[in-house]
Amino acid sequence: MDACGASAYIDVMSLTNLWHNIAAAIAAIPRSELLVVALAAMIAGWIGSLMIRRKAPLGVTIRRVSTLVLAGVLVTVILQLSRFDPRLAVAVPQIGLPEQVVEGGETRITMAGDGHFWLRAELNGVPANFLVDTGATLTAVSQSLAERAGLEPRRGGLPVSIGTANGPVAAQLSTIDELRFGNVAARGLDVIIAPTLGETNVVGMNLLSRLASWRVEGDQMVLVPNHPQAEQTPR
Repeated sequence: MDACGASAYIDVMSLTNLWHNIAAAIAAIPRSELLVVALAAMIAGWIGSLMIRRKAPLGVTIRRVSTLVLAGVLVTVILQLSRFDPRLAVAVPQIGLPEQVVEGGETRITMAGDGHFWLRAELNGVPANFLVDTGATLTAVSQSLAERAGLEPRRGGLPVSIGTANGPVAAQLSTIDELRFGNVAARGLDVIIAPTLGETNVVGMNLLSRLASWRVEGDQMVLVPNHPQAEQTPR
């Protein structure tokens, strides 16, 4: 393929990815109260502006209220996004978001035959296998595990798009009560409910980065929490 052909191919791929992202965002609107509120506020603001131009009563009030609602949505988005960064460690009980805590004792995971690190864990008391993925931003669970563990999509949560072989797919945020494996317990952690995962569940960096340290020694991954507690028998 010559340079012109490669350029055209990249342009087509970029447009395709852009279209997939737009489609995923539009599809997420009915499932996200936050997006619905923001969309309604923008429409109200547009109506208020038209009323002001025509000197209709309440136009200014409608536009001001829509601006306040949009500001509230923006603050909510910032607070939820801040939870993805463990350095901020934001707990927002006012909107039902608890502090995310990872504690316990040192735990070692032996590499499996496929070259990956797998662990046996209990999510809200339900046993399941998890792949430790240092390339994943958030911990993710399958739809079936979410149902068994009683996880519900977060009301007013941010719409999440995850990449698949067929393009971006909408997923939903939730919060776990407890994820326990070995001598480690994670509580209040944000997770993604991802139907496209099949039966695969993933421990991501939002858990690992809340540890005091984690490292790989030979064929073992060593996880060391910030708040050591009495060790339990590894599961």
